[in-house]
Amino acid sequence: MAADWDPAQYERFKQQRAQPFWDLVDLVRTDGPGFRRCVDLGCGTGELTAAVAKRLRCAEAVGVDSSPSMLAAAQGHAGTNMRFEHGEIAGWTASGDHDLVLSNAALQWVADHPATLARWAAALAPGGQLAVQMPANPDHPSHQSSVAVAHTEPFVSAMGGEPPPDPVDVNVLQPDQYSEILFGLGLTEQHVRLQVYPHVLPSSAHVVEWTRGTSLTRFFASLPDALHEPFVEAYRKELLSRIGESEPYFFAFKRILMWGRRP
Repeated sequence: MAADWDPAQYERFKQQRAQPFWDLVDLVRTDGPGFRRCVDLGCGTGELTAAVAKRLRCAEAVGVDSSPSMLAAAQGHAGTNMRFEHGEIAGWTASGDHDLVLSNAALQWVADHPATLARWAAALAPGGQLAVQMPANPDHPSHQSSVAVAHTEPFVSAMGGEPPPDPVDVNVLQPDQYSEILFGLGLTEQHVRLQVYPHVLPSSAHVVEWTRGTSLTRFFASLPDALHEPFVEAYRKELLSRIGESEPYFFAFKRILMWGRRP
């Protein structure tokens, strides 16, 4: 991710963001000898990382993230068997010694998913498990509106005439393709699904605050500080022109969840 993140802004919707995380964790099998080494790639504030490490009784757990501010927040969840470190998840791998490689709502920021998943799968020990969840919502107005605004003035010029693309639209594949990738990596025991999360927000305007903590960060990284708030306001106007103003607002959010286990 190009921009640093605001943990407080991200955590405004922590309940909604936690739901797919725990759905993903529920896919992890606990019928083996236990979890010695676990890693959470794109750990964010670390609260959920520490919680899953406790639930699965990981002997050693590591959270990896590229955002200094998120890692600073995560340090409060560190412990004797839980640590957090800075790193780029795209290139992360290990020497076949992990019982669980987990990544929640982070892979969408990474290009070349087949190669990335191959590196992650290579880190698995025999019987090790890979569990990944990511958004798959590029056709929703919440995403399309920001792309439309980014191509208007003064924003498009400030970003050098080429705004950063929507990573979900560019990077995320179809569910069946991920199933094929996992099979090709030897994870023949697997579960892959597309799930719609029925989030009910207080109002349609709250979608702005949701995306401000996630997908809009890529524009902030390319814009001068003075244009951050004007961009948000232009986005708010464009978004509400598409979805209308309502209280509450039903935010249908599609996500891909995948799990596989090495024989």
